[in-house]
Amino acid sequence: MADLGERDMWHATHRLASRFRRCHRLCWLLLAAWWLTSLGGMAVPEEEQAAATRLGIDGTRFTINGRPAFLCGISYYGGLGANEQQLRADLDDMQSCGINWLRVWATWAAYDQDVSALDGTGMPREPYLGRLRALVLECSRRRMIVDVTLSRTRADTGGGLVGPEAHRRAVQTLLDTLGDLDNWYLDLANERNIQDGRFVGFDELRALRQAVREGDPQRLVTASHGGDLSQQELGEYLHTVGVDFIAPHRGRHERSPAETEAQTRTYLEWMQGAGRVVPVHYQEPFRRDYDRWQPTAEDFLADLRGALAGGAAGWCLHNGSRRGSQDGQPRRSFDLTQHRLFDQLDSEERASLAGLRSLLCSTP
Repeated sequence: MADLGERDMWHATHRLASRFRRCHRLCWLLLAAWWLTSLGGMAVPEEEQAAATRLGIDGTRFTINGRPAFLCGISYYGGLGANEQQLRADLDDMQSCGINWLRVWATWAAYDQDVSALDGTGMPREPYLGRLRALVLECSRRRMIVDVTLSRTRADTGGGLVGPEAHRRAVQTLLDTLGDLDNWYLDLANERNIQDGRFVGFDELRALRQAVREGDPQRLVTASHGGDLSQQELGEYLHTVGVDFIAPHRGRHERSPAETEAQTRTYLEWMQGAGRVVPVHYQEPFRRDYDRWQPTAEDFLADLRGALAGGAAGWCLHNGSRRGSQDGQPRRSFDLTQHRLFDQLDSEERASLAGLRSLLCSTP
């Protein structure tokens, strides 16, 4: 190993560490099984049980620990900027509303706050990479799922990965750091179709997907798409890239909530015709303070009802800063360095959250 460069040396070390963590975890599971046998069925401590949260897929649905589960989530993009107290308080509030997943970015910078877990070359950036692991682990204990999102550099926001090699390295860094945890999935490239710094072509996505498959065969992977998919684009995601589920970002206009059910059914029909059917996951719908249209609580709940009725596998209460204002306040998930998310949500978002649990409980 003496001939390896600094970055290769780092990755080699972390691969060994990852393997050690897997072996260490297996040892604890075997020890727990022995305890159950030798101590007459004494239960494994709750914290250790909860740490085994596993995300899976069964047909067009997600599963959590083998049971079908609709992923109802919330945007938490700058979550690595929250302190431990704020994070735990937000997670408590999420769970009280029926939220079981959140979306956090490994490459997030906004309002002069860079909380990226990775630098522009895909290498670790502390303390935020450590915070990412702590967040995913805490969510595992709570039986919550984490969307870990990567993005290429945008000139207007900062943060992000610079070029294909950095992107490949970032994927490996995440696998090395989080590979022993089963409650997260990877969004390879946020809105990869947008023709600016975010753009990542299908061939490159295929190579990145293959890298994940080789390093972590069970890891679920997607690549999110800005806007509704065409039938041809859907085929590329399914067969060229090989995503485990699709993540289209639907329109942010007042007609959108009424269109979601039919659009979901269309995706599922197209997939049947294409010979491969995967879950439809709405990880970033419309939000407040994005444009002139200000969706109400009823709009959010109508969109969720449409997703459920159409057969979608997941939906998100998206939120972010106020566009067009000088300081962006309330910044919501875009900046959690000063205030926690639930202290920044407005009355319509709070009303939406109040309706989530009852809506989900009334759905077969």
